[in-house]
Amino acid sequence: MTAFKYLLILLVPFTSLHAQKLPNFSPDDQPIAPDYSKSENWNALPFRTDMADFIPPDETWVSDSLKLVDVFYIYPTIYRKGKTWCADIRNKRLNKKIDRLPLKFQATAFNKIARVYSPRYRQGIIKCFSDPTNNGNLALDFAYQDVKKAFEYYLANYNQGRPIIIASHSQGTVHSQRLLKEYFDNPEMKKKLVCAYSIGFKTDPKKYELLLPCKDSLETNCYVTWSSFRMNHVPDSNSKLIGKVCVNPLTWTMDSSLAEGQGGILLGFNRKKPFKTKTIIHNNWLWVTTNTPFVRSWKNLHLMDFNLFWYNIRHNAETRVKSFIRKKD
Repeated sequence: MTAFKYLLILLVPFTSLHAQKLPNFSPDDQPIAPDYSKSENWNALPFRTDMADFIPPDETWVSDSLKLVDVFYIYPTIYRKGKTWCADIRNKRLNKKIDRLPLKFQATAFNKIARVYSPRYRQGIIKCFSDPTNNGNLALDFAYQDVKKAFEYYLANYNQGRPIIIASHSQGTVHSQRLLKEYFDNPEMKKKLVCAYSIGFKTDPKKYELLLPCKDSLETNCYVTWSSFRMNHVPDSNSKLIGKVCVNPLTWTMDSSLAEGQGGILLGFNRKKPFKTKTIIHNNWLWVTTNTPFVRSWKNLHLMDFNLFWYNIRHNAETRVKSFIRKKD
């Protein structure tokens, strides 16, 4: 399938999807739970070939054996239509979309500096975010339990004391925020956190006692977040994407200076010259100007929160890891 057709899949109007009728949420009605001791229940694992290994032609692959840190990546909502509130991880068609979209164009930003771990989880359907009842919240809480179990399995079986990057987008960030609160908002685990790239969903810094937004490109043991919109577009004040903190992915600060990025990617790694993007923070969201085809006229750039800043994220992850190691030494 071409990149353009994948964009069309992502841009299917949400109205009919949100309106689909589902029975009241019940844990017993959801697909079977994943067993994280089985490799097929992970989108990405080190030392095997998967979509998290992709790199542009101007990048050089680094062996997993040489990487000193791990990234635990939680993907966004790809499950848009179905008969259950939460997705079935055995759904091959859905898994293929996850691998070819968020895994390939988000998780790959970290594969130069970190071993990539990404669990398949029973994500909540897109309707969860517009559901007027409590069913959507119950489904998201159910989905989080998979993420939590996967993370606990990762800690017990894979981590071996290595520093950790948390990376997520959209629904993945709903879950990563809970993960950060439960596991890293304490002195011992905070020391293990290089950075959390917890992107594309509203963030309230008051939810954490110890964790703070990163103040610059070198700070560690902190988190970054942003939500992207076209320059001068004012999003709905009730948007679930707008929180109380925004870090500019081009400057890695929270000031309002205008910045130009190193380049982004759309839905292919073969372009010789990366697309260019400029940003500025306005009212805790990110205003963006970009020459990226198809998306340059979009008002809401949520789907491109990673793509537009792929090279900047990749460079910053490397910078923060080096800073983390220097501080530790």
